[in-house]
Amino acid sequence: MDQQYIRNFCIIAHIDHGKSTLADRMLQVTGTISEREMVDQVLDSMDLEREKGVTIKASAVRMNYTAADGRLYELNLIDTPGHVDFAYEVSRALQACEGAVLVVDATQGIEAQTLANLYLAMEHDLEVVPVVNKIDLVSAQPDAVAEEIEEVLGVNAADVLRISAKEGTNVPAVLEAVVRHVPPPRGQRHQPLRALIFDSHYDPFKGVVAYVRVVDGWIEVGQALRLMATGQVVEPLEIGIFAPDMRPTGRLEAGEVGYVATGLKTVSECRVGDTLTWQANPAETPLPGYRPMKPMVFASAYPSDAADYLALREALAKLQLNDASLTFQPETSQALGYGFRCGFLGLFHMEIIQERLEREYDLDLVFTAPSVEYEITKTDGSEIVIDSPVEMPDPTQIAEIREPWVQIDVYTPTEFIGQVMDLVTQRRGEFKAQEYLDQRRVMLSYHIPLIEILTDFYNELKARTRGYASLDYHFEGYRPADMVRLDVLVNKDPVDALSMIVHRDQMYTKGMKLVSKLKDVIPRQQFDVPIQAAVGNKIVSRANVKALRKDVLAKCYGGDITRKRKLLEKQKAGKKRMKMIGSVEIPQEAFMTILKLDEE
Repeated sequence: MDQQYIRNFCIIAHIDHGKSTLADRMLQVTGTISEREMVDQVLDSMDLEREKGVTIKASAVRMNYTAADGRLYELNLIDTPGHVDFAYEVSRALQACEGAVLVVDATQGIEAQTLANLYLAMEHDLEVVPVVNKIDLVSAQPDAVAEEIEEVLGVNAADVLRISAKEGTNVPAVLEAVVRHVPPPRGQRHQPLRALIFDSHYDPFKGVVAYVRVVDGWIEVGQALRLMATGQVVEPLEIGIFAPDMRPTGRLEAGEVGYVATGLKTVSECRVGDTLTWQANPAETPLPGYRPMKPMVFASAYPSDAADYLALREALAKLQLNDASLTFQPETSQALGYGFRCGFLGLFHMEIIQERLEREYDLDLVFTAPSVEYEITKTDGSEIVIDSPVEMPDPTQIAEIREPWVQIDVYTPTEFIGQVMDLVTQRRGEFKAQEYLDQRRVMLSYHIPLIEILTDFYNELKARTRGYASLDYHFEGYRPADMVRLDVLVNKDPVDALSMIVHRDQMYTKGMKLVSKLKDVIPRQQFDVPIQAAVGNKIVSRANVKALRKDVLAKCYGGDITRKRKLLEKQKAGKKRMKMIGSVEIPQEAFMTILKLDEE
């Protein structure tokens, strides 16, 4: 198709503002999917996406649309996630588009991720088409929200489209706006091939399937192609488009979006952000890729059954193919055996990976408490970076520890300002700014250590604001901090997987909470089990799991006291001997307690 009739666009919004539902209606209006094939959130193909009601993977689809002027247009839609942890998926999708439909909920207004994604779109010089969704709801205020959009974007509030994606109201007007406002691609068909890989997935029959946006040139089956970053040469097995299932066409031209089945079997050879070119007549320069995503949260994953170690490694390798931001490397633990140290973008990302490993690959796993990366300057002047408490050097060798800080923006109704401020100051947050968005809503900005918002900050924020607050955060830099390693000893043996790095001011409270929680989950043995929290050689908290007692006197009715004493002494000696050789099995709940430490 002629490039002037092609439009590549994506839909960006905060979570739950109706991106996937709008995509469904567009597929119906353009006749891409028949009524019989239609299901809700048709582009969210993963079970987890349907259950949690969020988009996790960006997905692409081609629609043919006859506009009001009677011409046939080819619309390539890329549906993107809205959750803060998946911002990297959004940045990759934006790279493949010329325009973006900005969806804002008529009841909620502009929220944290709306702005974050909007600024990303502006950075990529995309044409933004603003839309107010959910006008069918009783509490909708489309005019007020359109005015909010006018303030942020500078477009006339009267020109903002009012739609209901659920009911299908005014959806054709959105497609018309895309055709009118989004510019066509500006690629050169006669130049050497340059195609951007913006996503990929693994297919057991076709190998790595790369999602591509062809910028210059064209791709055909039978041509040898080269990946410019890795130098890998591939001969495509299949080339096609998404409609929304994979449909082979044999050829893709400049400006089009589709897929290339490469036949590659390993993750590292086909990187997201790489450029495909011809092997015979390569392009001189690759396309500007993206910054490689840096993991912010680290946790260890161990199989409950040691025999599943290889299966876990395979599963992580396959997930890494679909998810460029997941990193992992082997590690061992005295308590848990062999496993992997994994890097994630955030806690929600970690939760998704954990659930996918357990469901899709049927693995039973133990995850340790999440941690972040610390920069350490040693007394000899050398610099190291650690992401696990086990790697922390001896305190006498440490000159300075620096921890990562982030800036958070909390959008909340004005009546909850006190609760939000209280929560953030408890977590060592520093106030930065306060900005009223209108009479009812305010944006609070803070600087806060990343470790403090890791475990349950988001849940606590939602609980304190009755679900009305929304949160966006971005990395700021490293600052010096007085951090110590809190070790846990069970029956006087240190359990490395339960260690955590905490601020010195919090070591007593965290130690006490941890010990009292572990006391409830570690099962009783035939002997007393002491649980201790220690910093270096100093015990900061202790609790005992009482021994199970068998009633050895049950058979003695009356009779001589010495007979009873003899039995009790025998039991005592037996317990003492058992304690010397007895080991304590630590259940998975013990590792989960660390995640819920601050919930009281």
